[in-house]
Amino acid sequence: MSSTAIYPGTFDPITLGHMDLIERGLRHFDKVIVAVADSPKKKPLFSLEKRVSLAREVTQGFGNVEVAGFSNLLVEFARQHKAQVILRGLRVVSDFEYEFQLANMNRVLAPDLESLFLTPSEQYSFISSTFVREIAYLKGDVSKMVHPIVQQALNERFAK
Repeated sequence: MSSTAIYPGTFDPITLGHMDLIERGLRHFDKVIVAVADSPKKKPLFSLEKRVSLAREVTQGFGNVEVAGFSNLLVEFARQHKAQVILRGLRVVSDFEYEFQLANMNRVLAPDLESLFLTPSEQYSFISSTFVREIAYLKGDVSKMVHPIVQQALNERFAK
């Protein structure tokens, strides 16, 4: 039986920390689906289509990775894709409380779906999409935080 993990997030933009977790997820699962959430309440910098496109471009060499956008409940997306696990990243202690509540809520909605938490490699533990957006907006160097394709997209977005 093949195993599939869903790695959900806004990915606004996708960072090297995200890519680290995708690669590490592939060590444990036959397939990782990067589920890019529409998240209109968060008012993302990039459109859903652009975030999906960037995620596809930067993960194309990873092997068995699929990227898809979604705007429904995560547990429904997971069921549609026959996933057994929701993969989530924990960077700092403050992430834990939110992720713990989310995992418990998802367990109520879909008891057969398990949540698995991974911590990023040390060199990526400080990276967040929020920091990347802010630094890029202020014309700072984000080259150690994102793939060059993402850096180019940020430069173009903030060139206006």
